Amino acid sequence: MEEKYLSTLLPNGIRLTFIPAVKFKTISLALFIHQELAAEKATFTALLPQVLERGSRRYPDNLTLRRELEALYGAALSTGVQKKGERHLISFSMEMMHGKYVGAEGQMLRQGLSILGGIAGDPLVVHGGFKEEYVAQEKEQLEKTIRGLINNKSLYAVEKCLQSMCAGERYGVFRYGRLEELERIDPASLWRYYREVLAVNPVELYVVGDFEPEQVEEAARETIFFSRGPREEELPRTEVHAEPAETKFIREAMPVNQAKLVMGFRTNTAYDDPLYFALVLYSGILGGFPHSKLFLNVREKAGLAYYAYSRLEKHKGIMIIAAGIEGSKYEQAREIIERQVEEMYRGRISDLELENTRRGLVNQLRLQEDSPHQQINRHLDGVIGGKRYSPAEMIEALESASVNEIRAAAERIRLDTVYLLQNEEGVLPDAR
Repeated sequence: MEEKYLSTLLPNGIRLTFIPAVKFKTISLALFIHQELAAEKATFTALLPQVLERGSRRYPDNLTLRRELEALYGAALSTGVQKKGERHLISFSMEMMHGKYVGAEGQMLRQGLSILGGIAGDPLVVHGGFKEEYVAQEKEQLEKTIRGLINNKSLYAVEKCLQSMCAGERYGVFRYGRLEELERIDPASLWRYYREVLAVNPVELYVVGDFEPEQVEEAARETIFFSRGPREEELPRTEVHAEPAETKFIREAMPVNQAKLVMGFRTNTAYDDPLYFALVLYSGILGGFPHSKLFLNVREKAGLAYYAYSRLEKHKGIMIIAAGIEGSKYEQAREIIERQVEEMYRGRISDLELENTRRGLVNQLRLQEDSPHQQINRHLDGVIGGKRYSPAEMIEALESASVNEIRAAAERIRLDTVYLLQNEEGVLPDAR
């Protein structure tokens, strides 16, 4: 699983990363514009990708753009916004047929890059702003997305826990922003914001496919040529280390069929930390698989949860434990969860738990090699996290991490916030 890639700067400062992949019959393209995650910027950032996709100068409406994509044998284009640590990313991606299968060896790559570059770097601007109709429609859609979070109670509970846990920190900002900010955005202010971001913020361009490096660099130089500022702004690193003074408890009453318990932990271990992969094993053993401690002890043995899992936010150094429970079973469920965390702290991990988790995590890594966008995501994680790991290095780190290292990672972990969403009639008056 040796990883080969080309990384170079284009004349406008955009970093091009080419990942050669002979086994794929497709071309995968992705462009990411980095922004600091901040309350006053998040809503602007979240609105931008959908507005940009609505029209560029060359493709001023959706119909024109879709016809061009169809002409490229049904190429797929998507835009969105991602939150990785305290970095907010505007993303553009394309998946298309490789030109060698349709008698257009290098032309398909150029056309795909041209579309991507036009949408990101040559947007449709009318009278000093984005097209008013597009902005109004996409504001309406973003409002529905923000309001719609409450309809998925599991995601809502996790988000509320993280916002409470990280109140006052950049990570506590919702990736889709705030309704009150959305109301104030108009076509001109959105265009001014984007123009500033595009001029100075880091931009990453990825190409995955069966090409020679020289082909990709030449095509990118010819198509991704929009001008930017003379100097790129360095965005702040994510703040990882925190010692909670005390555990916060938040309870919210709402009509729900199933109570949601979410516990937020500070791991104090960053993506580039020597103990990072020991932490990955920790989370996997605790709640990443059907053989994990949470699944077996909270769900299977005690029958207290409809689901129970743990997951890491690798860039912020946060671990979430989430469970769907009966509201009246909160105290029992929390007690058993905390007992499993204590078992991990004391290094009480069986050989079977460790080896099954190693195998599961390594299999997940191997499966990522079959996905161009997973390969892009892994490289992007390295850019944001300050350290790049090849697949071979990741597997080696997982296979060599010892129980003592897992325990060392466990000793850094602190419970920060407990969030409980339950019916009013299920409220425990002294729940803490």
